[in-house]
Amino acid sequence: MRIQKFVTGPFQENTYVIDANNEGVLIDPGCASNTERRRILDYITSCRLQIKHILLTHGHIDHILDLKFFCDHFEMGYQMHTEDLPMIVEAERIAKKYEMTIDPPDLPAGFLTERNTITFGSAQWEIRHTPGHSPGSICFYDAANGFVVAGDVLFAQSVGRTDLWKGSMSVLEHSIRTQLYTLPPETVVYCGHGRETTIGTEIKSNPFVRGRS
Repeated sequence: MRIQKFVTGPFQENTYVIDANNEGVLIDPGCASNTERRRILDYITSCRLQIKHILLTHGHIDHILDLKFFCDHFEMGYQMHTEDLPMIVEAERIAKKYEMTIDPPDLPAGFLTERNTITFGSAQWEIRHTPGHSPGSICFYDAANGFVVAGDVLFAQSVGRTDLWKGSMSVLEHSIRTQLYTLPPETVVYCGHGRETTIGTEIKSNPFVRGRS
C-alpha cells in the first residue's frame, strides 16, 4: 500500500493518490494549476498505476477544483455522498464567491453510503458517514492497513469548520466520537489539510473533541 499526498490549490488542500498492487484511487482533486496537475499525473505514470476510482470525501470547492479535468483524463466518473450534491450543482457560483473559476464537474457516476465498500488491488475500504463539516462528509477506513482518510472531519489538534452550509458542531462531534474515535488508537488519520495524526493522539489531546465519550 502506497499513500502519496499532494498539497494543492489556494487552500492548501490535500489530494491523495493511494494504491495497492498498482491499482489506485484519486481522492479530492483540488488542483488549481497545470503544475499541480502535472505532478499528480507524472506520479501516476511513474508508478504505472491504473486509477480505478475517483472519490470525494465531501463537496467543498477546495476539494473539487480539478475534478472535471481528472474525470475527463481518466475517462471515468467520480463517487461521493448524495448529501453534498448541491455543492456540485452550485460549483460555479461558489467558486465566484471565492474569486476563483472552476470547470463545472458533471454529476457523479455513483453515490456512496455506509453499505458500500471501495475495492482496488488488494485493498478494501469501509465507508463511514461523518456529517458535521458538511452533510455528506464521508471517511474511508482501511482496517487491514490501519488508516483512515478523513477529509475535513478531523485534523491534527483540530476539527473541520462548521460555519459553512449545513455545518453543525454538535453533529460533527457526534460523528467524530461514534465513527472515528471508535477506531483503534493506532489508526493513522490522513487529513484533508495539514499533517497526519492518529486516533489515539486526538482522543487524548484534541482541544475540540477529547475523549471517547
